[in-house]
Amino acid sequence: MNITILGPGLIGGSMALDLKDAGNYIIGVDKNPNHIEQSLQLGLIDEQSDLSEAILKSDVIILSIPVDAIIGLLPMVLDSIKSNTTVIDVGSIKTNICKVVANHPNRNRFVAAHPLAGTEYSGPNAALSGLFRGKYNIICEENKSDEDALMTAVDIFNQLGMTSMFMNPEDHDKHMAYVSHLSHISSFMLGQTVLEIEKDEKQIFNLASTGFESTVRLAKSSADTWVPIFENNKNNISDSLDQYIGFLTEFKDALDSGDSGKMYNMICRSNEIKRILSGMKLNIVKLS
Repeated sequence: MNITILGPGLIGGSMALDLKDAGNYIIGVDKNPNHIEQSLQLGLIDEQSDLSEAILKSDVIILSIPVDAIIGLLPMVLDSIKSNTTVIDVGSIKTNICKVVANHPNRNRFVAAHPLAGTEYSGPNAALSGLFRGKYNIICEENKSDEDALMTAVDIFNQLGMTSMFMNPEDHDKHMAYVSHLSHISSFMLGQTVLEIEKDEKQIFNLASTGFESTVRLAKSSADTWVPIFENNKNNISDSLDQYIGFLTEFKDALDSGDSGKMYNMICRSNEIKRILSGMKLNIVKLS
Protein backbone atom coordinates (compact mmCIF):
# COMPACT_ATOMS: atom_id res chain seq x y z
CA MET A 1 0.00 0.00 0.00
CA ASN A 2 0.98 3.63 -0.51
CA ILE A 3 0.67 5.20 2.94
CA THR A 4 1.03 8.90 3.63
CA ILE A 5 2.01 9.86 7.14
CA LEU A 6 1.27 13.45 7.99
CA GLY A 7 3.68 14.21 10.82
CA PRO A 8 6.48 11.60 10.93
CA GLY A 9 7.50 12.34 14.52
CA LEU A 10 7.52 9.95 17.48
CA ILE A 11 4.20 8.25 16.68
CA GLY A 12 4.05 8.80 12.93
CA GLY A 13 7.73 8.03 12.47
CA SER A 14 7.53 4.85 14.54
CA MET A 15 4.53 3.74 12.50
CA ALA A 16 6.46 4.55 9.32
CA LEU A 17 9.43 2.40 10.34
CA ASP A 18 7.39 -0.74 10.94
CA LEU A 19 4.94 -0.23 8.09
CA LYS A 20 7.85 0.29 5.71
CA ASP A 21 9.46 -2.93 6.98
CA ALA A 22 6.14 -4.68 6.31
CA GLY A 23 6.42 -3.78 2.61
CA ASN A 24 4.40 -0.58 2.41
CA TYR A 25 5.55 2.53 0.52
CA ILE A 26 5.67 5.49 2.91
CA ILE A 27 5.17 9.12 1.86
CA GLY A 28 6.04 11.77 4.43
CA VAL A 29 4.32 15.14 4.79
CA ASP A 30 5.35 17.74 7.37
CA LYS A 31 5.24 21.53 7.46
CA ASN A 32 8.64 21.49 9.18
CA PRO A 33 11.31 20.99 6.46
CA ASN A 34 13.85 19.87 9.05
CA HIS A 35 11.56 17.04 10.14
CA ILE A 36 11.15 15.89 6.55
CA GLU A 37 14.90 15.98 5.98
CA GLN A 38 15.50 14.01 9.17
CA SER A 39 12.80 11.49 8.20
CA LEU A 40 14.50 10.86 4.87
CA GLN A 41 17.96 10.60 6.44
CA LEU A 42 16.70 8.17 9.08
CA GLY A 43 14.92 6.03 6.50
CA LEU A 44 11.49 6.57 8.07
CA ILE A 45 9.91 7.48 4.72
CA ASP A 46 10.48 6.62 1.06
CA GLU A 47 9.69 10.08 -0.28
CA GLN A 48 8.47 13.51 0.74
CA SER A 49 5.50 15.29 -0.77
CA ASP A 50 3.14 18.15 -0.19
CA LEU A 51 -0.25 17.15 1.18
CA SER A 52 -2.33 17.69 -1.95
CA GLU A 53 -0.07 15.47 -4.08
CA ALA A 54 0.23 12.85 -1.35
CA ILE A 55 -3.55 12.57 -1.05
CA LEU A 56 -3.83 11.70 -4.74
CA LYS A 57 -1.07 9.04 -4.51
CA SER A 58 -2.20 7.33 -1.32
CA ASP A 59 -4.30 4.33 -0.40
CA VAL A 60 -4.11 5.34 3.26
CA ILE A 61 -3.51 8.71 4.93
CA ILE A 62 -2.51 8.76 8.61
CA LEU A 63 -2.78 12.03 10.53
CA SER A 64 -0.18 12.00 13.31
CA ILE A 65 -0.05 15.67 14.27
CA PRO A 66 -1.25 17.66 17.32
CA VAL A 67 -4.96 17.19 17.89
CA ASP A 68 -5.85 20.82 17.16
CA ALA A 69 -4.14 20.45 13.78
CA ILE A 70 -6.06 17.21 13.13
CA ILE A 71 -9.33 19.03 13.85
CA GLY A 72 -8.33 21.79 11.44
CA LEU A 73 -7.06 19.59 8.59
CA LEU A 74 -9.22 16.48 8.69
CA PRO A 75 -12.27 17.96 6.89
CA MET A 76 -10.03 19.28 4.10
CA VAL A 77 -8.32 15.90 3.72
CA LEU A 78 -11.69 14.15 3.46
CA ASP A 79 -12.75 16.76 0.88
CA SER A 80 -9.85 15.76 -1.38
CA ILE A 81 -9.56 11.97 -1.17
CA LYS A 82 -10.38 9.34 -3.76
CA SER A 83 -13.48 7.21 -3.16
CA ASN A 84 -11.44 4.21 -1.91
CA THR A 85 -8.88 6.04 0.26
CA THR A 86 -8.81 5.32 4.00
CA VAL A 87 -8.04 8.21 6.37
CA ILE A 88 -6.90 7.43 9.93
CA ASP A 89 -6.10 9.78 12.78
CA VAL A 90 -4.04 8.72 15.80
CA GLY A 91 -4.84 11.59 18.17
CA SER A 92 -5.10 11.25 21.94
CA ILE A 93 -8.61 12.73 22.09
CA LYS A 94 -11.50 11.48 20.03
CA THR A 95 -14.74 13.36 20.80
CA ASN A 96 -13.90 16.69 19.14
CA ILE A 97 -12.14 14.97 16.24
CA CYS A 98 -15.19 12.82 15.53
CA LYS A 99 -17.52 15.80 15.92
CA VAL A 100 -15.73 17.92 13.31
CA VAL A 101 -16.45 15.35 10.57
CA ALA A 102 -19.74 13.96 11.91
CA ASN A 103 -21.70 15.26 8.90
CA HIS A 104 -18.94 15.14 6.30
CA PRO A 105 -20.01 13.34 3.09
CA ASN A 106 -16.82 11.23 3.24
CA ARG A 107 -17.09 10.39 6.95
CA ASN A 108 -17.40 6.72 5.94
CA ARG A 109 -13.76 6.73 4.74
CA PHE A 110 -12.44 7.92 8.12
CA VAL A 111 -11.32 5.71 11.03
CA ALA A 112 -10.79 7.41 14.40
CA ALA A 113 -7.97 5.59 16.21
CA HIS A 114 -5.64 5.98 19.16
CA PRO A 115 -2.66 3.62 19.48
CA LEU A 116 -1.77 3.47 23.18
CA ALA A 117 2.00 3.81 23.00
CA GLY A 118 4.61 6.53 23.19
CA THR A 119 7.56 7.99 25.02
CA GLU A 120 8.35 11.41 26.46
CA TYR A 121 10.34 12.38 23.36
CA SER A 122 9.19 13.98 20.10
CA GLY A 123 10.27 14.49 16.51
CA PRO A 124 11.60 12.06 13.88
CA ASN A 125 14.71 11.28 15.93
CA ALA A 126 12.42 9.83 18.62
CA ALA A 127 10.94 7.21 16.27
CA LEU A 128 11.37 3.63 17.49
CA SER A 129 10.89 0.35 15.67
CA GLY A 130 8.62 -1.95 17.68
CA LEU A 131 7.11 0.87 19.75
CA PHE A 132 3.58 -0.47 19.29
CA ARG A 133 4.23 -4.21 19.54
CA GLY A 134 2.06 -5.88 22.17
CA LYS A 135 0.08 -2.69 22.88
CA TYR A 136 -3.60 -1.81 22.50
CA ASN A 137 -5.18 0.40 19.86
CA ILE A 138 -8.59 2.02 20.37
CA ILE A 139 -10.96 2.63 17.44
CA CYS A 140 -13.99 4.88 17.95
CA GLU A 141 -17.26 5.04 16.00
CA GLU A 142 -16.35 1.96 13.97
CA ASN A 143 -19.97 1.70 12.80
CA LYS A 144 -19.55 5.01 10.91
CA SER A 145 -16.61 3.72 8.84
CA ASP A 146 -17.01 1.63 5.68
CA GLU A 147 -16.18 -2.02 6.35
CA ASP A 148 -13.21 -1.98 3.96
CA ALA A 149 -11.84 1.24 5.52
CA LEU A 150 -12.19 -0.24 9.00
CA MET A 151 -10.50 -3.50 7.96
CA THR A 152 -7.68 -1.56 6.30
CA ALA A 153 -7.10 0.36 9.55
CA VAL A 154 -7.23 -2.80 11.67
CA ASP A 155 -4.77 -4.48 9.29
CA ILE A 156 -2.37 -1.54 9.65
CA PHE A 157 -2.45 -1.77 13.43
CA ASN A 158 -2.06 -5.55 13.17
CA GLN A 159 1.10 -4.96 11.12
CA LEU A 160 2.35 -2.83 14.00
CA GLY A 161 1.72 -5.73 16.39
CA MET A 162 -1.24 -4.10 18.14
CA THR A 163 -4.56 -5.45 19.37
CA SER A 164 -7.49 -3.21 18.39
CA MET A 165 -10.52 -2.64 20.60
CA PHE A 166 -13.62 -0.48 20.18
CA MET A 167 -14.93 2.32 22.37
CA ASN A 168 -17.16 5.34 21.95
CA PRO A 169 -15.36 8.73 21.83
CA GLU A 170 -16.83 10.07 25.06
CA ASP A 171 -15.74 7.03 27.09
CA HIS A 172 -12.33 7.13 25.45
CA ASP A 173 -11.75 10.75 26.44
CA LYS A 174 -12.99 10.20 29.99
CA HIS A 175 -10.71 7.21 30.55
CA MET A 176 -7.73 8.93 28.93
CA ALA A 177 -8.19 11.91 31.25
CA TYR A 178 -7.52 9.62 34.22
CA VAL A 179 -4.92 7.15 32.96
CA SER A 180 -2.90 9.35 30.59
CA HIS A 181 -3.66 13.05 30.65
CA LEU A 182 -3.66 13.39 34.45
CA SER A 183 -0.33 11.57 34.74
CA HIS A 184 1.25 14.06 32.33
CA ILE A 185 -0.11 17.03 34.30
CA SER A 186 1.19 15.47 37.53
CA SER A 187 4.64 15.08 36.00
CA PHE A 188 4.67 18.60 34.55
CA MET A 189 3.69 20.14 37.87
CA LEU A 190 6.12 18.00 39.87
CA GLY A 191 8.90 19.18 37.59
CA GLN A 192 7.84 22.80 38.04
CA THR A 193 7.57 22.40 41.83
CA VAL A 194 11.08 20.99 42.14
CA LEU A 195 12.49 23.70 39.88
CA GLU A 196 10.84 26.38 42.05
CA ILE A 197 11.89 24.90 45.40
CA GLU A 198 15.38 23.73 44.50
CA LYS A 199 17.22 26.54 42.74
CA ASP A 200 20.52 24.65 42.67
CA GLU A 201 20.31 22.60 39.46
CA LYS A 202 23.44 20.66 40.43
CA GLN A 203 21.69 19.37 43.56
CA ILE A 204 18.68 18.22 41.53
CA PHE A 205 21.05 16.24 39.30
CA ASN A 206 23.11 14.85 42.20
CA LEU A 207 20.28 13.94 44.56
CA ALA A 208 17.46 12.87 42.22
CA SER A 209 16.81 9.16 42.71
CA THR A 210 15.46 6.71 40.17
CA GLY A 211 12.03 7.24 41.74
CA PHE A 212 12.10 10.95 41.00
CA GLU A 213 13.44 10.36 37.50
CA SER A 214 10.68 7.88 36.62
CA THR A 215 7.96 10.08 38.15
CA VAL A 216 9.07 13.23 36.36
CA ARG A 217 9.91 11.46 33.06
CA LEU A 218 6.75 12.71 31.33
CA ALA A 219 7.67 16.31 32.12
CA LYS A 220 10.02 16.10 29.12
CA SER A 221 6.99 15.79 26.82
CA SER A 222 6.25 18.46 24.23
CA ALA A 223 3.95 21.35 25.14
CA ASP A 224 3.03 21.59 21.44
CA THR A 225 1.51 18.13 21.71
CA TRP A 226 -0.04 18.28 25.16
CA VAL A 227 -1.63 21.73 25.46
CA PRO A 228 -4.04 20.96 22.55
CA ILE A 229 -4.90 17.63 24.20
CA PHE A 230 -5.68 19.37 27.48
CA GLU A 231 -7.75 22.03 25.72
CA ASN A 232 -9.80 19.45 23.81
CA ASN A 233 -10.47 17.26 26.85
CA LYS A 234 -10.72 20.00 29.46
CA ASN A 235 -13.97 18.93 31.18
CA ASN A 236 -12.81 15.37 31.81
CA ILE A 237 -9.36 16.54 32.86
CA SER A 238 -10.82 19.17 35.18
CA ASP A 239 -12.95 16.49 36.87
CA SER A 240 -9.92 14.23 37.29
CA LEU A 241 -7.88 17.12 38.71
CA ASP A 242 -10.63 17.83 41.27
CA GLN A 243 -10.34 14.27 42.55
CA TYR A 244 -6.55 14.28 42.44
CA ILE A 245 -6.32 17.60 44.32
CA GLY A 246 -8.83 16.23 46.83
CA PHE A 247 -6.58 13.25 47.59
CA LEU A 248 -3.50 15.49 47.81
CA THR A 249 -5.33 17.72 50.30
CA GLU A 250 -6.47 14.69 52.29
CA PHE A 251 -2.91 13.37 52.47
CA LYS A 252 -1.53 16.79 53.46
CA ASP A 253 -4.12 17.07 56.25
CA ALA A 254 -3.10 13.63 57.53
CA LEU A 255 0.56 14.63 57.39
CA ASP A 256 -0.02 17.96 59.19
CA SER A 257 -2.12 16.33 61.91
CA GLY A 258 0.25 13.40 62.42
CA ASP A 259 -2.37 10.84 61.34
CA SER A 260 0.04 8.09 60.29
CA GLY A 261 -2.77 5.54 60.11
CA LYS A 262 -4.56 7.64 57.49
CA MET A 263 -1.37 8.02 55.42
CA TYR A 264 -0.69 4.28 55.73
CA ASN A 265 -4.18 3.38 54.52
CA MET A 266 -4.00 5.79 51.59
CA ILE A 267 -0.65 4.35 50.47
CA CYS A 268 -1.92 0.77 50.83
CA ARG A 269 -5.00 1.63 48.76
CA SER A 270 -2.81 3.11 46.05
CA ASN A 271 -0.70 -0.08 45.99
CA GLU A 272 -3.68 -1.80 44.35
CA ILE A 273 -2.71 -0.15 41.06
CA LYS A 274 0.29 -2.53 40.90
CA ARG A 275 -2.02 -5.56 40.81
CA ILE A 276 -4.18 -4.05 38.06
CA LEU A 277 -1.21 -3.08 35.87
CA SER A 278 0.47 -6.47 36.37
CA GLY A 279 -2.75 -8.16 35.25
CA MET A 280 -2.87 -5.96 32.15
CA LYS A 281 0.67 -6.91 31.17
CA LEU A 282 -0.08 -10.61 31.55
CA ASN A 283 -3.19 -10.22 29.42
CA ILE A 284 -1.26 -8.44 26.65
CA VAL A 285 1.32 -11.24 26.62
CA LYS A 286 -1.43 -13.84 26.24
CA LEU A 287 -3.05 -11.95 23.36
CA SER A 288 0.14 -11.25 21.42
